[in-house]
Amino acid sequence: MIKTESKNSYYSFGFRIDSYLPLPELPPIIERTDIIIETVNVTKMDLSAFWSSVASLNEYFAVNDNQVLIRVPDTAIFCISNGNSIVVSPFEGYNDDKIRLYILGTCMGVILLQKKILPLHGSAIAINGKAYAILGESGAGKSTLASILLEKGFHLLSDDLIPVTLNQNNVPMVSPSYPQQKMWQETIDHLGMSSSHFQPLFDRETKFAVPVSSRFCSHSLPLAGIFELVKTETTAAIEPIKGLVRFQMLLRHTFRNFLLEHLELQGWHFTTLSRFVNQIEMFQLQRSSSYFSAHELAAFLLNTIPKEEL
Repeated sequence: MIKTESKNSYYSFGFRIDSYLPLPELPPIIERTDIIIETVNVTKMDLSAFWSSVASLNEYFAVNDNQVLIRVPDTAIFCISNGNSIVVSPFEGYNDDKIRLYILGTCMGVILLQKKILPLHGSAIAINGKAYAILGESGAGKSTLASILLEKGFHLLSDDLIPVTLNQNNVPMVSPSYPQQKMWQETIDHLGMSSSHFQPLFDRETKFAVPVSSRFCSHSLPLAGIFELVKTETTAAIEPIKGLVRFQMLLRHTFRNFLLEHLELQGWHFTTLSRFVNQIEMFQLQRSSSYFSAHELAAFLLNTIPKEEL
């Protein structure tokens, strides 16, 4: 087994990330001696024998003590350990673009869970010193709504994976990820943009990586509001989310929530949610499937924020 020695260093999700594979989406780390941050190491190693020894009937993932193994056919086996290590074992004919997607998505989501940092599935927008999360299933329109808000002059904290920690006063804080959105061609067309200078995501010819460096917030902010984005057959609308439904909604949109049981984190997850679930406003945004309602939803969202904060 041979590890690759070359190293590329970045800062993202609140960590230093040292990787054998260049991750151009991430901001390069700025060396400082006055702060200490935890490091996540991304290395390369042959895991085929290890996978065979721990894999059960499930051919896509396995949990072995403090290790989570994920097998992506035609791409790689990934082993995520101790909240500080991602080992990549590529298959023959692999594609680096697809490996990067899994490192920055599923693998980092597992790292957050192992570190007991709440990973929410959605986009986070910085609005005048506070973070607002837009949660939803894949295809719900999270990045589209976030793009509308960026057009209005606000800033992106995270796209797809939102890391939430609690400070000593139980205030939820959102750490920035990296300055890029993933956008469908349809969204790009609605926004009057051209995709000719954007990089397609691997094997998704109509979904693109859209850099937003000039509209990126690079420091942590307190989470002040959560908006669940769902589709509706009627007109766009907004409704408050109350009571125990808040817990159910946050569980539903916890990134890779099926791993909570396997990692014995159900108790931690419930306790974490209970520490802040009633501190912040939560709403359901209903997106119409019969017309492009993202501008209307952006107005609903902004109307929930006190005027003095806009």
